[in-house]
Amino acid sequence: MRFKHPVHQERWSRFKANRRGFWSLWIFLVLFTISLFAEIIANDEPLLVSYNNHWYFPVMTSYPETQFGGEFQTEADYTDPYVVKQINAHGYMIWPLIRFHYDTINLNIPGGAVPSAPDSVNWLGTDDKGRDVLSRVIYGFRISVLFGFVLTMISSAVGVFVGATQGYYGGWLDLLGQRFIEIWSGMPTLFLLIILSSFVEPNFWWLLGIMVLFSWMSLVGVVRAEFLRCRNFDYVKAAHAMGVSDRRIMMRHMLPNAMVASLTMMPFILSGSVTTLTSLDFLGFGLPVGSPSLGELLAQGKSNLQAPWLGLSAFVVLSLMLTLLVFIGEAVRDAFDPHQNRR
Repeated sequence: MRFKHPVHQERWSRFKANRRGFWSLWIFLVLFTISLFAEIIANDEPLLVSYNNHWYFPVMTSYPETQFGGEFQTEADYTDPYVVKQINAHGYMIWPLIRFHYDTINLNIPGGAVPSAPDSVNWLGTDDKGRDVLSRVIYGFRISVLFGFVLTMISSAVGVFVGATQGYYGGWLDLLGQRFIEIWSGMPTLFLLIILSSFVEPNFWWLLGIMVLFSWMSLVGVVRAEFLRCRNFDYVKAAHAMGVSDRRIMMRHMLPNAMVASLTMMPFILSGSVTTLTSLDFLGFGLPVGSPSLGELLAQGKSNLQAPWLGLSAFVVLSLMLTLLVFIGEAVRDAFDPHQNRR
């Protein structure tokens, strides 16, 4: 990766100098990219079906059973022995690496006892409903990172806007804003979520909206302090004297200074967002029942102490994710630190 601007080159050099953070970024990107293609890696439908010299892609499109010599117009079940026999007699199937979707129940577990221990079919075992743990971990990793990323972006945008407005105008607006933040930050977020969960079934967007209401305050103090400092600079006063609009001064002359501190905090905000979702899922107030969730796996591990692979799988993935994000955050902080010595 190359940057033309000298400042960006210097920051990228300082970021790469932190080897732990640099490699953590690449490892995190590789894991996240793998999770984005979860449907191709872990699925109970073939990637490709060749039948009578025609190609079909069940992962992308649903096909009726009659398409493969069956008798019903319903969607084909590619684990049905009759459908499998028909396809193998007139073609072949190419399966994903893991032949289970996150909600697929394995009906062929030896002995039928669930949760079942890891074996050659279910590499990390199954949960208490017979679902493959590895596929749920892959899908759960993706939804945790996406939730954390979207929550971080929205809450950061709101926090930067509120902090910039308070710091730029000051006076009564700043005073009232600070008093409101003090009251709002003292609201019992968990209790509110519990109460609201009794009226509305939680889902991804519902949880996101509720968490945005309480997570935007993380950047307000940093941005506000930076704007309070910058508004007394000579170039800001000169811009005022020349009649430059407040919006232009804030966006072009003051916001870049505040974004340095904001960017250094974003990896830590992202890790906090992932932890919040995991905690809510663990307590049963997060995503809908059946959704792939690391918190739900941790809760299953707590309820099934005889099956340590449940809790350990979620704990290892969650610990790895948060550790990588912390290392990335440290490297970003070093990159934007103006007092960092050159190597």
